[in-house]
Amino acid sequence: MKDKVVLAIDPGTAKLGMAIVTRRSDGSLELPWRSIVPRPDLVSSIEAALGTFPIELVIVGSGTQSKEVVAEIRHLAPSMAVLVVDERDTTIHARERYWEHNPRRGWRRLWPATLQVPPDPVDDFVALILAERVLNQG
Repeated sequence: MKDKVVLAIDPGTAKLGMAIVTRRSDGSLELPWRSIVPRPDLVSSIEAALGTFPIELVIVGSGTQSKEVVAEIRHLAPSMAVLVVDERDTTIHARERYWEHNPRRGWRRLWPATLQVPPDPVDDFVALILAERVLNQG
């Protein structure tokens, strides 16, 4: 079984979270790239990802601007498979994932992580969670 590579996108009005996630043949997931991009840079970011990684599927969150993002992907890569996925509870999970990748320091270690809002946007982690939801199903 070969590795499966997906591009996940958390669409938004001003910015988008993007993540490339690979499911290895042993079932493990790898995150080789993630980013938060301004909305006007969507097409160039997708083109760069498609040129760099052997993407088989694009996963788009069902939230704000999802229809517009899907339309842009279909225009850019008409034969690319696109899957729209429910975004329910992804922001909460993305905040937790943020703290896993960015260990809390100073006073933040003393305060429960569930009560803290990360100091940076978590849209890229939302994209990661969308990809995990799809890749862990099959």
